[in-house]
Amino acid sequence: MTNHWIDIRNSDCILIMGSNAAENHPISFKWVTEAVKRGASLLNVDPRFTRSSAKSHVYAPIRSGTDIAFLGGMIKHILDNDLWFEPYVAEYTNACFLVKESYGFEDGLFSGYDPKTNRYDKSRWGFQTDDRGVPLKDRTLKDPRCVFQLLKAHYARYDLETVSSVTGTPKEDLEAVYEAYAATGKKGKAGTIMYAMGWTQHTVGVQNIRAMAMIQLLLGNMGVAGGGVNALRGESNVQGSTDHCILFHIWPGYLKTPGASHDTLAAYNEANTPGTSDPLSANWWGNYPKYSVSLLKSFFGGHATPANEFGYGWLPRLDDGKTYSWLDLFDVMYKGEFTGFFAWGQNPACSGANATKTREAMANLDWMVNVNIFENETGSFWKGPGVDPGKVKTEVFFLPCAVSVEKEGSITNSGRWMQWRYKAANPPGSAKPDGQILMELMKRVKDLYRRDASAVFPEPILNLKWDYETDGEFDPHKMAREINGRFQRDVTLKGKTYRKGELVPSFAFLQDDGSTSSANWLYCNSYTESGNMAARRKREASGIGLNPEWSWCWPVNRRILYNRASVDPRGNPWDREHPVISWDAAAGKWVGDVPDGGWPPMQNPDGSPNPNTRYPFIMKPEGHGRIFGPGRADGPFPEHYEPLECPVDRNPFSGQIANPTAPSYATRLDVFKTCDPRYPFVGTTYRVSEHWQTGVMTRWQPWLLEAQPQLFVEMSRELAELRGIENGDRVRVESVRGGVTAVAVVTGRFKPFRILGQEIHQVGLPWHYGWVHPENGGDSANLLTPSAGDPNTRIPETKAFMVNVQKA
Repeated sequence: MTNHWIDIRNSDCILIMGSNAAENHPISFKWVTEAVKRGASLLNVDPRFTRSSAKSHVYAPIRSGTDIAFLGGMIKHILDNDLWFEPYVAEYTNACFLVKESYGFEDGLFSGYDPKTNRYDKSRWGFQTDDRGVPLKDRTLKDPRCVFQLLKAHYARYDLETVSSVTGTPKEDLEAVYEAYAATGKKGKAGTIMYAMGWTQHTVGVQNIRAMAMIQLLLGNMGVAGGGVNALRGESNVQGSTDHCILFHIWPGYLKTPGASHDTLAAYNEANTPGTSDPLSANWWGNYPKYSVSLLKSFFGGHATPANEFGYGWLPRLDDGKTYSWLDLFDVMYKGEFTGFFAWGQNPACSGANATKTREAMANLDWMVNVNIFENETGSFWKGPGVDPGKVKTEVFFLPCAVSVEKEGSITNSGRWMQWRYKAANPPGSAKPDGQILMELMKRVKDLYRRDASAVFPEPILNLKWDYETDGEFDPHKMAREINGRFQRDVTLKGKTYRKGELVPSFAFLQDDGSTSSANWLYCNSYTESGNMAARRKREASGIGLNPEWSWCWPVNRRILYNRASVDPRGNPWDREHPVISWDAAAGKWVGDVPDGGWPPMQNPDGSPNPNTRYPFIMKPEGHGRIFGPGRADGPFPEHYEPLECPVDRNPFSGQIANPTAPSYATRLDVFKTCDPRYPFVGTTYRVSEHWQTGVMTRWQPWLLEAQPQLFVEMSRELAELRGIENGDRVRVESVRGGVTAVAVVTGRFKPFRILGQEIHQVGLPWHYGWVHPENGGDSANLLTPSAGDPNTRIPETKAFMVNVQKA
């Protein structure tokens, strides 16, 4: 989230799209309700009429997989009706940048596409620059090669008639949503978006979110109170675990995992430090070497020295051009190309796309370690439906883990707020906290290396700093201080001397000479000499709900990102009723939230340019919000493509039906087809309030199981009549990959769609179930979903696929 939960109450218009916040994020909905009480409009776009829909002023149905068509129509509506916020767009976004002549778009493909590799040459999408390399700009936005004019041309095709024919959304509903949300472009008003997996789990997932980010930039809704692009995370610490590098392609703090060609630390840092010669660009990542060297010092402590590049050569590097995502991992496992697997706090036998393939892949392992609180389908896959245990060679180990109330530590919520949780009880039996399991495991690995003089490449193991225990137990406070970082020797910075061992006060103090450490530069300032900032509990007495002394927020306790875009060039808030920051000319400083950079406003009080300032979007090398995104794998503008499995054989926006760059992992279990008559209905998956993820915790609770006892498939009355199905019947839902038996829930919450002149039905299934418990509760809905993903993130396309439904 660029903003945070409480800030939702400041919004004048809330769009819930790609999520069902009322049901799946009910605490967030408290602040939605607050906003509505204050006069905000609530809009909901969803294939199904949900609890969020029931609370909305406007509900618009949409076929799964067509969000870009819907949002492209909103972009066209904003531009055609001059509803964009002109001073913000011209000054703060790259709408004014001139694009190279080599950029083009024709019939669904951007310039630079190579059909042999299914990839783009993104250098074709660069900006025109002066002799210093600074992008050329036209602040009037009239040059035909400026981003703004190219944007208008790109979305000219997204008229109401075509958008409605693709999405299935009636034109009057499109207009109602467009008009209500576009009204937030009048400053003094703000609109926000709340999205979740309904947007991300597609072969165009990144571009779904980019499309909405572009709308927010056009309307001036980034950086302001009640605005932003706000992701609703599926678990309490998804944000925190991502910040600390749970994904293969990043190190902590979103530093990039090095590639094989980055054979030296200098090469690695140079490749990841974007250069700019524009004096007004702050270049957030310009200090990349300070972050990376401080991370290496945290990893290896005194063993990390300039002479050995701070241990850079001891860390693994990715093969250039190769991905190691979830889909890749299980595809390689399926092919038998590696032998061991830790399944830590997860249940991929149910949560992974194409669950049959996942289960078959695990049978190719030599060993698997399942770390969890209960037995689950992953740990017992070898005795699952249709599996002969005698033919499975995998040896499975189970390590019982403590639940959240049985361990102490921090979680970072969707709004980037790091909050401290204390232990309420000791774990039962032999269960241990995750930190303790990790400490003991690594100590044993270290001991093996110490005792084996012939061990190959022992340096990464033996030199790893591993001292996060107190009295033999994992100490989360030691770990938190390590993450914050310390001075490694006496240093004088900014006129003050800091002693060896002192905590680093912020990431601005990190150095690239080994004098500082930090296990995550973004979390510098989270644990200071004054104490644990995440444990603070002082509420704000008045204001817009920033609550600066409640917990801690990265970076440096900033509550709303890009907040210098919330003011005009002279530092006056666009919205004077809800100021995030404002410039106090007499004091010569910003007041309010921690400013996104302490530089003065873009203009002096007389309107003349201020040479001592910086552009407000400091996380981008050019300092401007990106309406044109040249770094995306599938194009600088979002373009509608159908899911890899879809019910139509044409795309009225272009001749390109599916995303040409989307990766698919076809096996005998995966064949992607459009308009396959065996599977005529659109399928999607979702959550219910009563169960959590794959149900490992909740399916063992009798009161929750009583409320939601088994897998069901929700369908329209019209589809039920077509197939002779009545409410409560047991039905078979099948895709090309497999099938599940479910209880039919016949409801008016789904309605047939009118798509390109034909009637299309959609069904939905919750994904919380598995065969372990309860008996006859059904199996995972992910037995139906495909192994295909977004080309940028490789997230699976589990929200739009094709199925058949018939009585069991």
